[in-house]
Amino acid sequence: METTHRVFVGDSRDLASIDDESVELVVTSPPYPMIEMWDDLFTALDPAIGDALESGDGRAAFDAMHAQLDRVWDELERVLVDGGIACLNVGDATRSLDDSFRVYANHARVLEAFESRGFDPLPDVLWRKPANSAAKFMGSGMIPPNAYVTLEHEYVLVFRKGDESRSFEPGADRRYEAAYFWEERNRWFSDVWTEVRGELQTLGLDDDDLRDRSAAYPLEIPYRLICMYSAYGDTVLDPFWGTGTTTLAAMCAGRHSLGSELEAAFLERFDDRLADVPSLSRSVSQARLERHHEFVTRRREDGKGFEYEADHYETPVVTKMEQGIQLREVASIETLTDDEAEYAYRATHEPLVLE
Repeated sequence: METTHRVFVGDSRDLASIDDESVELVVTSPPYPMIEMWDDLFTALDPAIGDALESGDGRAAFDAMHAQLDRVWDELERVLVDGGIACLNVGDATRSLDDSFRVYANHARVLEAFESRGFDPLPDVLWRKPANSAAKFMGSGMIPPNAYVTLEHEYVLVFRKGDESRSFEPGADRRYEAAYFWEERNRWFSDVWTEVRGELQTLGLDDDDLRDRSAAYPLEIPYRLICMYSAYGDTVLDPFWGTGTTTLAAMCAGRHSLGSELEAAFLERFDDRLADVPSLSRSVSQARLERHHEFVTRRREDGKGFEYEADHYETPVVTKMEQGIQLREVASIETLTDDEAEYAYRATHEPLVLE
């Protein structure tokens, strides 16, 4: 099996290189309005944002920042297939402007934007990040009432384009081979993820400034979402590509991917990470099987049995739908072009076989 991965250098408000209704899944983490590290980016897109921030008008800046993101959401509506899913990792912001402290509810504004475009919201996920410090509050210390809780979570908002789910031919192999284990379903489809850590992952970036601007989320998040909401043969889009975490997850999961990124420097550094992808993909798939074996042991110790056996692995499974699971690993990656405006790769995948 082969997958292709293309990343365009350009503005995600105009995804002209991507055809209408050619993407099955969007997994992304946009720049968060009213987070200071993104002020310069938003101001470059609309100088009025910088003026609003300088004058202390937080509401105007917040609205103007989201107006820029709205143009990206318009593009996502265009490129997603009917029934396609969009998963957006987004956090709220707290900020003091003109001596006034408040929270800026980015997740609520994004939810409103997608609903207005006809997307159906699906149940979302909260994932808990490690606190930045030992302090669990901000404000007036131990004296009420002017302290504020610390935001230690982010949202994964999930939307479906249209009001009907995608349909597949009966018994589609590419869907059943992409199944997840019963215990994975129970863990992944919980609405609170507490075991996903938000520490900065190894980015392979020597440039401290690039690392600061990457705002990468843990690989586990896009990998889970890709497994949850797509099948083999599907294409995953990340319009805020950054260091390529979503593309790495798509390679590990055996899906095609597309990306858009303003800063070419990120794409240039991504090539340095490709050599590690085969071992990364194998370790990810092996970890899933190892966790499943641990689950099997615990279930048997609890006196519970299994009715089914996996077709491709010597392990029992709980349900018939799991029997066809076929995990993949990347055997090789080929760079297809060194165009300054587009980076393209072809990954060859083989079934994961345990020795």
